[in-house]
Amino acid sequence: MVRNFQSFEPATGAQMWEGQYGNVDQAVEIAQTTWPKWAALSLNERLKRIRAVAGRLSVEGEKFVDLISRETGKPLWEARIEVESLTRTIQESVRSFAERTPQRLLNGKQFERQALRHKPHGVMAVLGPFSSPAAAPHGHIIPALIAGNTVVFKPSELTPATGEQLVRLYRLAGIPEGVVELVQGDNETGAKLAAHGDIAGILFTGSAGAGISINRQFASQPNKLLSLQMGGNNPIIAWDTKNIHAMAAVIIQSAFLSAGQKCTNARRLILTDDMFEILMPEVKKLADRLIISEPHGDPVPFMGPVIDNQSADGLVESFLALMSHGGRPIRHMKSPVKNRPFITPGIIDVTDVKDRPDIELFGPLLQVIRVNSFEDAIKEANNTRFGLSASLLGGSDEQFDQFWANSRAGIVNRNTATNSEINGAPIGGIGLSGNNRPSGFYAADYCGYPVISTEKAELKAMIGVGMRDEMENIMSPEVKKNIANNAALVSA
Repeated sequence: MVRNFQSFEPATGAQMWEGQYGNVDQAVEIAQTTWPKWAALSLNERLKRIRAVAGRLSVEGEKFVDLISRETGKPLWEARIEVESLTRTIQESVRSFAERTPQRLLNGKQFERQALRHKPHGVMAVLGPFSSPAAAPHGHIIPALIAGNTVVFKPSELTPATGEQLVRLYRLAGIPEGVVELVQGDNETGAKLAAHGDIAGILFTGSAGAGISINRQFASQPNKLLSLQMGGNNPIIAWDTKNIHAMAAVIIQSAFLSAGQKCTNARRLILTDDMFEILMPEVKKLADRLIISEPHGDPVPFMGPVIDNQSADGLVESFLALMSHGGRPIRHMKSPVKNRPFITPGIIDVTDVKDRPDIELFGPLLQVIRVNSFEDAIKEANNTRFGLSASLLGGSDEQFDQFWANSRAGIVNRNTATNSEINGAPIGGIGLSGNNRPSGFYAADYCGYPVISTEKAELKAMIGVGMRDEMENIMSPEVKKNIANNAALVSA
């Protein structure tokens, strides 16, 4: 039985897309059949078609911006940044493949060559998030295709239209059907894709809970390549500075950009009592000024709604739960539009909350924690099972060195936001934030496996040690006995 599902614009509730659940088995079979042909193409031919995607983006870019903006609720300016990043990803992925997985000749013995090359894995499953519905999967798909893999891509069920348009752009650029197969569906569809026997690897961006589930699923299958890009309970330490306004602006950007729906958003602000008194009024004042509106709003909004009503309700409930356990509201989280997932940024002092939950509250909610010393600040920053991004605002060079050396995170910044864009760099974390396979510039590392070859022009070999004399092997037992007896007489 064919089933349909829909996506809706968060800002208006209007239906955005309707389509059918995909056929996982069929998509994997097509990708598996296509893979040998794609892998057999020369690298230059694959790169030619992949570079053509950038050309299609220049033509279709503004339409894509509008689609992403409406389906996610992001302001137009933010959706435009995401679309522009797709071209940079292509450029950086080409450079990354050349730098990190080139063919290398090693020092072999005389008359032999030792070569290091990389082979594609096969069919890779890419599971994308709603928060960066084009950029995140594109950051997995392009390196995988360059390496010679084929891909079966399942977008988030909340952003199927964006996933569909991304694959359409690949097709228009000349990437053949079967090289990237699209499967629409929900969590059950994603689980079926991940469990498929012909999938060689899973490239995942999403929640820690889903990532852990995938990791458990493949605990007994070490042959499956897993790259897990998950969330974070990211700290930002505000120490001392003469520019309080700039510090407050970086905190606002870290906590509330994308309505708090970036995996690198700051979730915890750590500071002393003295800094709290100086800084928090400025942070609250800036938060009060933020324009929260629909994506095409005028004046231009800083942030739009979160992805859906269920997410908005969960965030408001989390804010109230922190209050009920001793949290002191600095700025209340509210729902200004009935039956729509617009929520105002919430800021709450949780210093006195016992057993604070170490979870990723995926939205515009900032928890404030007061400490007594810089050492306590670092300890509090590391008081999490996650380890994606961390930032120090203010402080001396020596304090940043101390922070960098002791911070447990894959991204460690100074005087800049936790969610600053990073070009030409690995992006990933440790703990519940990832499995030590960062994406970004290091994506080439997990898209192919190294193969070492020792090669000789001619077949020549001999065994020179530990062998009996050749004549000894052809002598009869009687001859060997006579030789032994003669040897005994001579020694006597």
